[in-house]
Amino acid sequence: MGPTSKRLVERLAADRRALDASQPELAGRPLPSDMLTASASGLDPDISPVDAALQSPRVAQARGISVKEIYVLLEQHIAGRSLGIFGEPRVNVLALNLALQDTYPKP
Repeated sequence: MGPTSKRLVERLAADRRALDASQPELAGRPLPSDMLTASASGLDPDISPVDAALQSPRVAQARGISVKEIYVLLEQHIAGRSLGIFGEPRVNVLALNLALQDTYPKP
């Protein structure tokens, strides 16, 4: 493994430890890759539906609503593959957050 690969593995391991510390309910669980990786800009507008679903209990608790209510809204914001064949299903984080704010404002 070259120095660049070693730094990447170290960064991913550090990111995983930080995530486990901030969200202990996810500690030790397999995670979708997009929970620990980002584009070069770090400003990805979309996350995977699995990533969003894993965060749903925390969001529901913060907003004082049920996880089921979050899942219903999440399902409405899953975009399919482009042209039906390109890419992966995804959730636009901004659109989902705006819908959450409109539907279930923070207490």
